[in-house]
Amino acid sequence: MNRRRNQAAAFFPALFVLFAAGLLSAPPSRAQLPQAPATTQSPAAVPPPTGQVQGYTLTPGQEAQAVAYAHARHELYFLDVAYGLLLLVLILQLRVAPAYRDWATKWTDSSFGQIFFFTPLLFVTTDILGLPTALWEHRLALQYQQSIQGWGSWLTDWAKGEGVEMAIAILLVWVLFAVIRKAPRKWWFWFWLAAVPLIILGAVVEPLVVEPLFFKFTPLASSEPLLARNIEQMTIRAGAPIPQSRIFEMNASAKLRELNAYVTGLGASKRVVVWDTTIRRMSGDEVLFVTGHEMGHYVLGHVRNGILFACAVLIFFLYLAYRLLHWMLARWGETWAIRGPDDLASLPVLILLLTVFGFLFTPISNVYSRHLEHQADQYGLEVIHGLVPDAPVVAAHAFQILGEVDLEEPNPSTAVKFWFYNHPPLDERMRFAQTYDPWSQGRAPEFVTGAGSTWSQPK
Repeated sequence: MNRRRNQAAAFFPALFVLFAAGLLSAPPSRAQLPQAPATTQSPAAVPPPTGQVQGYTLTPGQEAQAVAYAHARHELYFLDVAYGLLLLVLILQLRVAPAYRDWATKWTDSSFGQIFFFTPLLFVTTDILGLPTALWEHRLALQYQQSIQGWGSWLTDWAKGEGVEMAIAILLVWVLFAVIRKAPRKWWFWFWLAAVPLIILGAVVEPLVVEPLFFKFTPLASSEPLLARNIEQMTIRAGAPIPQSRIFEMNASAKLRELNAYVTGLGASKRVVVWDTTIRRMSGDEVLFVTGHEMGHYVLGHVRNGILFACAVLIFFLYLAYRLLHWMLARWGETWAIRGPDDLASLPVLILLLTVFGFLFTPISNVYSRHLEHQADQYGLEVIHGLVPDAPVVAAHAFQILGEVDLEEPNPSTAVKFWFYNHPPLDERMRFAQTYDPWSQGRAPEFVTGAGSTWSQPK
């Protein structure tokens, strides 16, 4: 629902792809991308809207704060990328990776043992050196009242994320160099082939293993039985039942003030998660729309499609890295004390290349993500049509609340949207919500057949 998704919610499956994109150094603290100035908002649910919302607007004071926060985050984003690339260049120039490689070879003759020793050394070094931008990001979150997470809790989450990252990185590096040494000309393909099932496994395991490390999840039915029944009835009506056992409430309020909901997992681990902050801030009908949006991701196969998209991008990145790695080592390998592509010390070169590829690919991935989010908005409108009164107003008002609480910039420039927005801007989403009406034109909705019949909420 939110354009800036909670980081731990996406951490496990994305880590495989992000490793291949050279972005493993981001610490997975849950308060890294929080959103909102929690001014004097009441924790009680907001009454249902009574008037039409024409477009996303903020008061002059809120808008100034939203613009300042957006500019600060955008500047930090580019600084973080530049700083990360600089760190990798320095690691190469100072021959840090060859020193770690030499220590690892002195420690053991086993290739896996060397990787077990080398990988944590390299990644912990880059992650610790990368802490300044991560700390600054959390400072911004606290400054703009986006987070209530203290520094001790934040560092604990960072340490947890380091542990998860090291376990996954060791496995991936082991597989990577095994295929490089066995198939030096085709390693990019064989590594991709090995990584695909690992990416899928990560998507299955993430909500079961990783997410609970950072937040507490409870069945929504235990705290909001009426809302849980309404959501379940909505999914049944849509012809894609999601049982209450797969609808969860997350205690985001322990660390954050932002609002969100999301769909995660694959197969038996697939689930819809609604943050407790969303439940407290929005009316029941608005939460139904937010959940309907997330159910759209569930029903329309967006998790699956996203993984397929990531896999397609990954093989392209790996092939480019294969082509450029040989050229870079031929030119600078001796300076960097790297013996060849099968040398563990070549890992920072691969990460450097893939980081650049991932950075340049960001606008394209955002276009694809905005397409999926627009579909989910449309699905949410279709699935609540006839279930709640004035569904377009409900949806538009939910977007307004989301923007106010998450402090979204009202009028982002085309360049900002192009580079940063993985969701459509809120103003576009609100106006679409108020104008999408196939029923009045005698057309069937695209995703939810039979939508439009009335339904009485269970008492």
